[in-house]
Amino acid sequence: MGKILPEGIGEVQEYVDICDYAVGLSRMLEGKVLPSERPGHVLLEQWNPLGVVGVISAFNFPVAVYGWNNAIALVCGNTLLWKGAPSTPLCSIATTKIVAQVLERNGLPGAICSLVTGGANIGEAMANDKRLPLLSFTGSTQVGKKVGVAVQERFGKHLLELGGNNAIIVAEDADIDVVIRASLFACVGTAGQRCTTTRRLIVHEKVYDEVLSKLVKAYSQVIDRIGDPLEETTLIGPLHSKLSFEGYLKAIEDAKAAGGKVEFGGKIIERPGFYVEPTIISGLPHDAPVVHRETFAPIVYVLKASSVEESISWNNEVDQGLSSSIFTQNLGNVFKWIGPKGSDCGIVNVNIPTSGAEIGGAFGGEKHTGGGRESGSDAWKQYMRRSTCTINYTRELPLAQGIKFE
Repeated sequence: MGKILPEGIGEVQEYVDICDYAVGLSRMLEGKVLPSERPGHVLLEQWNPLGVVGVISAFNFPVAVYGWNNAIALVCGNTLLWKGAPSTPLCSIATTKIVAQVLERNGLPGAICSLVTGGANIGEAMANDKRLPLLSFTGSTQVGKKVGVAVQERFGKHLLELGGNNAIIVAEDADIDVVIRASLFACVGTAGQRCTTTRRLIVHEKVYDEVLSKLVKAYSQVIDRIGDPLEETTLIGPLHSKLSFEGYLKAIEDAKAAGGKVEFGGKIIERPGFYVEPTIISGLPHDAPVVHRETFAPIVYVLKASSVEESISWNNEVDQGLSSSIFTQNLGNVFKWIGPKGSDCGIVNVNIPTSGAEIGGAFGGEKHTGGGRESGSDAWKQYMRRSTCTINYTRELPLAQGIKFE
């Protein structure tokens, strides 16, 4: 899809890591034994597989996202039907063949993990098929909304991983050098095509000028390392498609029309492929429509705020709620940020950027990001159905709440 070779290798490694994690998890899928109010009774929870889990993944992580779903769903006792992005079919086919070989070497049918390829019509059929009790969808908020409605109409379960308009907040006491190093990859890595890419940099007014000037300097040091993603010296590859290319140009045009200033980049690169310059834009209001719109390209809007409280409100005012981060040395800011009046995102970081989530934690977001959770923590519960079981080991039949029916 255009990502550089180290990121591609890292994505495959993430699949390996989640398989390792899932094997350990398979010995720890716990239920609960609860105290019963009725003498001679036991109350417990039992978790069972759903059956066939459908997975629709996006182009930007054509291997790892399926891996998150595949590994966890398997150890929960399910089989899978996967539809990869129509623009990355070779990744889907290669991955499926490898998984099938592993299954068959262990005496299991390779079709336990099946693949279908095609366009939106295939995804629509999966969303409407009652034989898929759970459909995991990764993609845009616009399409995810349609998927969610279709699955809900048949009373199925959906796991949605959608867009993110992610922000880094820079408090006045932040370590600026760490901020710049962290922001560089978070803004331009994968050519801005991660769902966790930093798209807004909300900077305290006292350090705004310093952060902006140092970020521009950092960008200037990587501009010459845009190129063939398979070359070792390349840090930034192309955009995935013409649609992404056009979205980049439209966002810059809209930002300029709204009074924004292009501090760096803003131009296409004349060479085969959809190459663009990573772009920094300043001077826009925090609530400008273009700032609130997720553009899947390496564009970051640098916003000037007067306080951490104001920054938090700006972080939360967008529709999406995937990833967020604050850079600060103040312990009060940290607990304000992660508390009930802090970030409303599913990922809330401190002194690390918005990208680079670990598999051990649940990955996902709130609001228009969809509310789904994949990978670690208790995300496995979404791949199973829960039964509350009451067992009477006596000959007595007492009713709950002390009700008498005699």
